[in-house]
Amino acid sequence: MKASEGVRRRAKPLTSGSKSAATSGLRQRKREQTRERLTRAAMAMFLERGFEATTIDDIAAAAEVSRRSFFHYFASKEDVVAAWQEDAATALVDAIIARPIEESMLTAAENAIAAVVKRVDPAEAAAMSRLKRDNPALQARDQLKYEKLERALAEGLARRSGRKSDRLKARLVAMIATGAMRVGGESWLGEGAREKPEAFVKRTFDAIRGILK
Repeated sequence: MKASEGVRRRAKPLTSGSKSAATSGLRQRKREQTRERLTRAAMAMFLERGFEATTIDDIAAAAEVSRRSFFHYFASKEDVVAAWQEDAATALVDAIIARPIEESMLTAAENAIAAVVKRVDPAEAAAMSRLKRDNPALQARDQLKYEKLERALAEGLARRSGRKSDRLKARLVAMIATGAMRVGGESWLGEGAREKPEAFVKRTFDAIRGILK
């Protein structure tokens, strides 16, 4: 008996449920890939041309989808920026949860933030900050971003601890860390974005510890 015949005999046909799950999984992956492609194309053009100068048609064309398809994923250009920021927040929470348990909550937050910003291109980060600063609609979304981020950080820190008694502490550290990111980011940009972001994170948290002494 040929090996190929043995494989055919041993292989069981996919049931209708298996086929449906496989089709559903493939469809979901394609949606995620298209969403990521739209986000990357939009952010690249926002940074290169400016937010107002970039149209939805421009983004759709760069991502090789129709204008109608764009609206299957995002309701507006502002939503693209919000989605990009939410992805960054998810990465930050994941980094916090992965920190060694022997680190204090404040140290875990500092090290996670430093690790995440280290992967960011300083020039792009500065351009993105200016983009949000110069656009009122994006400024409003930025306020909402920090509120969501604070809640996500609090939840991540609480999960990392695993003790209900630490939930208040987690919320307070999340508030401090979120404030450090906001004020630190503004100061970093105000100083000309010359310092490496991760070095500025350390300097910001050193200042926080000096105040808390």
